[in-house]
Amino acid sequence: MKENRSGGSAPTVLRMVLGKRLRQLREQAGVSFEDAARVIEVTPLTVRRMEKAEVGLRIPYVRELLRTYGVPASEIEDFVSLAREANKPGWWYKYRDVLPEWFKAYVSLESEASVIRLYEPHYVPGLLQTHDYATALMRIGFPNESKEEIARRVDLRLRRQDLLAKPDAPAVWAILDETVLRRPVGGAEVMRAQLDRLIEALDLPKVRIQIMRFSAGAHPGAYGPFHYFRFGFSELPDIVYTENLAGSVYYDRPEDVVTYLEVLDRMSVQAEPIARTRDILSELRKEL
Repeated sequence: MKENRSGGSAPTVLRMVLGKRLRQLREQAGVSFEDAARVIEVTPLTVRRMEKAEVGLRIPYVRELLRTYGVPASEIEDFVSLAREANKPGWWYKYRDVLPEWFKAYVSLESEASVIRLYEPHYVPGLLQTHDYATALMRIGFPNESKEEIARRVDLRLRRQDLLAKPDAPAVWAILDETVLRRPVGGAEVMRAQLDRLIEALDLPKVRIQIMRFSAGAHPGAYGPFHYFRFGFSELPDIVYTENLAGSVYYDRPEDVVTYLEVLDRMSVQAEPIARTRDILSELRKEL
């Protein structure tokens, strides 16, 4: 399925997982959408939307559906507790005034991913940006916003980086085009600090960075940036995120995801070895 998230409210990952579990339980019980809808006196569309995490999990509905699906009482209460947690806004909710609707799903996925692989041809990934680098980018991207609004956008971006310090931090594997490191964002001083930040990130146990040098020539990822997510939940498939000026697209069909994953694998062979990254970054820093 290909979904353009240019509008609508994005669910938390836990809500996505519980929606998948509700679908599995319904199918195992042999209950149709229509029969499930009659039990809680809603339309079949509402049941579909609950399972797709397009709406919140109303606790009375959840409890009654689980009874209908034959779930034991003790397990129902455990599920209900998770549903209450899933209905809570994500930590990014307080930034809703500067967070586009289509990007909320990305922040949720990023927060819960166990593996994040990505290719960036233009800018340093948000998870690895410095304050000044992020500020310079925001000023370019939102030229009509106030200093306060820019500051909130930057604060949100830096807040996302907290996940790298978590005990269960995701494995992050980034392939950066050489253009990313040579494009002057914010001036030489800002770029020096940004390169220092990338060098420091190499010391994090779960962060890998590779550089795609100009000398590598054409490569399969030249169509644009994309991010791949894998999760620790069996109910949630691998997801690929791509972005454009009008919004974003999330791919979760296996055939689509595999295409991007194969490209990442091919690029990782074509890019400079990870062992060379620190030297390359240091060399580029000296040129500034």
